[in-house]
Amino acid sequence: MKNTLILLIALLPLAAGAQEQTLQNVYARDYLSLNGSWNYIIDPFDNGFYDYRLKENPNGFFRNQKARNKQDLVEYNFDTAPLMQIPSDWNTRNPQLFFYEGTLWFKKDFTFARKPGNRTFLYFGAANYEAIVYLNGEKIGTHIGGFTPFNFDVTDKLKEGSNFVVVRVNNERHPEGVPTVNADWWNYGGITRDVLLVDVPELFIDDYALQLEKGRYDRITGWIKLNKSVAGQTVTIEIPELKLKQPLVTGSDGRAEISLKAKPALWSPENPKLYDITLSLDNKAIKDKIGFRQIETAGKEIRLNGSKIFLKGISIHEEAPFRQGRAWSPDDAKILLGWAKELGCNFVRLAHYPHNENMVREAERLGLMVWSEVPVYWTIHWENPGTYANAERQLGDMIARDKNRCNIIIWSVANETPHSDARDRFLANLAAFARAKDPSRLISMAMEVTGSRNNISRVDDYMSQYVDIISFNNYLGWYGGTLDDINTRQWEINYDKPVFISEFGAGALQGRHGASNELWTEEYQAELYRRTLAMYSRIDAFSGCSPWILVDFYSPRRQLNGIQDFFNRKGLISNNGIKKQAFYVLQDFYKGK
Repeated sequence: MKNTLILLIALLPLAAGAQEQTLQNVYARDYLSLNGSWNYIIDPFDNGFYDYRLKENPNGFFRNQKARNKQDLVEYNFDTAPLMQIPSDWNTRNPQLFFYEGTLWFKKDFTFARKPGNRTFLYFGAANYEAIVYLNGEKIGTHIGGFTPFNFDVTDKLKEGSNFVVVRVNNERHPEGVPTVNADWWNYGGITRDVLLVDVPELFIDDYALQLEKGRYDRITGWIKLNKSVAGQTVTIEIPELKLKQPLVTGSDGRAEISLKAKPALWSPENPKLYDITLSLDNKAIKDKIGFRQIETAGKEIRLNGSKIFLKGISIHEEAPFRQGRAWSPDDAKILLGWAKELGCNFVRLAHYPHNENMVREAERLGLMVWSEVPVYWTIHWENPGTYANAERQLGDMIARDKNRCNIIIWSVANETPHSDARDRFLANLAAFARAKDPSRLISMAMEVTGSRNNISRVDDYMSQYVDIISFNNYLGWYGGTLDDINTRQWEINYDKPVFISEFGAGALQGRHGASNELWTEEYQAELYRRTLAMYSRIDAFSGCSPWILVDFYSPRRQLNGIQDFFNRKGLISNNGIKKQAFYVLQDFYKGK
């Protein structure tokens, strides 16, 4: 029974009607926020979903029933249940739920006023991991995956006046899941990003893409797509600063192609120029800020706007600064990315899953290039078709949401995956899918060192033919080897492609001091950084790095009492926001680049 349920969960993204196409640029539309206080019920046995025979209960908690009299048995009550702020994660909001993995039910009451001629969508920025959504006691849809947005058309299910939404969120890990059961970050459960009611006209601009034509600097190309396949509709694109205003007519597929002669100022870390864009249909406009740039590789160089660039990066988890828990807000993004800028970064690796939209847009505004990744991590079930469908869906959703963000220069399809024929097929298909969806960006993944002999380390991966950058993680001096080994280590990387070090580092408890060869001290971490940066600088194709990691973060794998205490301590900044010595080592290195 359990294995059957797991397989069904893995295959849910394939089910007809499981999820509708997600609205793009949702914050530019008319919306009502449902953020705030939600009632919640902890349900470790899924008593609100299954009956005592483990069959889905038609009278589950989603019905939000009330006892009609003193003889009416109803064994739950959302109205008297505790409150939790949404967005958030339950692990840090309720100390009793710190390690909890299972089901919570959330309920929100709201008032709705219908706007004639409009359609309304219920939008979730993310919920980890499986979300089943009910409106006024009726199931409206399911979503699998903890880091991508989803929505449902609820126009015909909303009532004028009082309504309620109930969401069953379950964060149990499954072997066939993406990510799978084993990971090195906290499995935060809950509704972790914004919840919105979004109003749109019956016919509206559903999606669009805009960028410089690949290989050119004098033409802007792209497309605008309506929500219906309606021909002969006039849509207008306007870029006032470039004195561009162009009406376009949709074809039979409801799509209009864009081709505009223009020479925009180029977006770069030094000049993160964004243009105000307006797209309109029937006097209804959607606005965005979009930058224009070119990204490519040439031999062993990464080139931004035709010039060689060194990626001065840092890896970041979606972990809230100071308070811990899942980050989601604009303020969280400003603090985390502000630290990256202070470090001297022009690039951030947003690991190991798609981060919230605030993070990507704030990085774009600050001039930080981005590596964006899906959680194909460690021991994924490579031969399971449902697992692949899940991974491809998450990759497609990530690209769809952020394709207009010019700062994203790399789509990453995996991290630290063990070699096998099945793995190679899985990742090759993912890479081909990403390139077909978006040929304008670079494709990469975090590989591993494949062997070391006679003080020479080698990177040799079947996936090298599918990626634009040879990226790998390596913890010499921490997970094997010594500080002295770093001094003399040589590298064999026989590809005519840029080399990027996606992870290196060492753990240090902020405030713990000692000799430079004593583990867990700030001195050891700083010394490892000095030697490692010098080692990689000897690689002729060395094009950048994103050391692990900006800030200490929660991880259940890190159990050393008095030092780790369930934190991964490889951060350059402590969980309390205090910079360690290695922060300044990396800062000095980037100043010289």
